[in-house]
Amino acid sequence: MLISMMYHHVESDRCSNELAIFEQHLAYISQNFTSVFPTFEQLPNKPICLVFDDGYYDFYKFIYPLLKKYDLKALLAVTPKYILDDTDKDDITRLRFEHNDLFKEYKNATFCTYKELQEMQESGNIQIVSHSYSHKNLLEDDANVEEELLKSKELIEKKLGNSVESFVYPFGKYDQKVLDETMKYYKYSFRIGNAINKDFHGINGVIYRIDGDFLTTPDAIFSFSNMFKFRLKALTKKITGN
Repeated sequence: MLISMMYHHVESDRCSNELAIFEQHLAYISQNFTSVFPTFEQLPNKPICLVFDDGYYDFYKFIYPLLKKYDLKALLAVTPKYILDDTDKDDITRLRFEHNDLFKEYKNATFCTYKELQEMQESGNIQIVSHSYSHKNLLEDDANVEEELLKSKELIEKKLGNSVESFVYPFGKYDQKVLDETMKYYKYSFRIGNAINKDFHGINGVIYRIDGDFLTTPDAIFSFSNMFKFRLKALTKKITGN
């Protein structure tokens, strides 16, 4: 079985984890799972796919060093509309904004720059993937689904020089029509959902992720009772559809 996790921040006011607990969480994962990038090939024993949404600067500042320390692989899902090539802003400026202000303050380099993304990609620990072009809910009436899917992929590939094969739905929102369009450009797509997958084919074509924000202990999310609930959710979704 494949576990995929969803995270956003550390040391932020929303969608976040305390840095100390999060490091212990990553240490636990490194000792009990094998982190993997998406693949249709045979998976190792106890595979886990770590996915971080949005690409905020705190990922580069705090999380990326921990992933290297524990030799873990992770996907970083980014939105090119808010990515600067480089910046001369200091850490205090880049980290001082609340979660809800990060998108509108993107010119203050609240997100990882392409220079930082390139460095992380070259480490081998991080795979940069698409989270749409502008973080638009793809089910909204005015959403240009093709642009959100394709423009993001093209820009990331142009800037970083690597193929982008995975897409993470903004807000976890999609329907069958959006999914069909997504699969024209990407091999893998991720949603929110708190369920466990058999492999990277996901459940009805989409990979479900367990919400890893607001951890209270390093390993409680992996308890027997939680894993049972996630397996039951997967079975229900497989039968009833996404």
